[in-house]
Amino acid sequence: MGSKFDITIVADDSIAAVKNINLVIDEIVRIEELISEWKPSSQVSEINRNAGIKPVKVDKELFDLTKRALFFSEITNGAFDISIAAMDKIWRFDDSMQELPSQETLLKAIEKVGYQNIELNEIESSIFLKLPGMKIGFGATGKGYAADRGKHIMQQLQVKSGIVNASGDMATWGVQPNNKPWRIGIANPFNPYKSLQILGVNNAAITTSGDYQKYVEFNDKRYSHIINPKTGMPASGLISVTVIGENAETANGLSTSIMVLGYKKGLELLKNYPNYACLILTEKGTTKKSKNFNKILKTLK
Repeated sequence: MGSKFDITIVADDSIAAVKNINLVIDEIVRIEELISEWKPSSQVSEINRNAGIKPVKVDKELFDLTKRALFFSEITNGAFDISIAAMDKIWRFDDSMQELPSQETLLKAIEKVGYQNIELNEIESSIFLKLPGMKIGFGATGKGYAADRGKHIMQQLQVKSGIVNASGDMATWGVQPNNKPWRIGIANPFNPYKSLQILGVNNAAITTSGDYQKYVEFNDKRYSHIINPKTGMPASGLISVTVIGENAETANGLSTSIMVLGYKKGLELLKNYPNYACLILTEKGTTKKSKNFNKILKTLK
């Protein structure tokens, strides 16, 4: 998934620990083979190849993942959109970009972005991208989903506690060997030696979306990888959004959406999810929390 995964579990011996961690790795690889738009053999790649041509029958798992992503698109009025993948050739965050894309280039690319043109057929379990050149990708919710699945598998095997960390999208359960909650530090881009806050949790999802790790710079201005689907330009105004709650996939969708929507509209969105809370870092270096932050944190200990 183009990301680093860290898997931590509490076990009675190293043999059992390695065996269980490998099961989580197998699950992450399985999900990547299903949803990666970079792997030609994946079902998502097949959907993208057939954009504007025909519907593609997919596994129920991918169908449901897409359905949940489209729900996010609807409630955010398109601030969250998995079809933003069509802009993968416009913005590149691998040091290969030499200049900003022109307005003409952006407008042309935006024509291929629009969740309204993703057609789901529940009976056939098929997905159809109506416009040639459209693409979907799960860079926003896929890692959170994989973290949730890793946690679920471990709990089914009665592994009492651990953390699946998908590059900042975490699913935690249980407690440390000393019976204390897991302590999760929220990165502070302005001071890498000091966390914004340290959260004590024992059954929680924590995800962070930010502009400080994956970006390009032109004329001393940073442009992040989180793109506003309506403008084709990177989101601005916020440095990072951390969401805590029950489920990493949902938390990931919320943190990405809030980055695009901004502080005020983002908090309005969060009101629809009373079991989730957020901590926001603005580009001015100030931190803001949703009103329910401390209350939700207590329920996750």
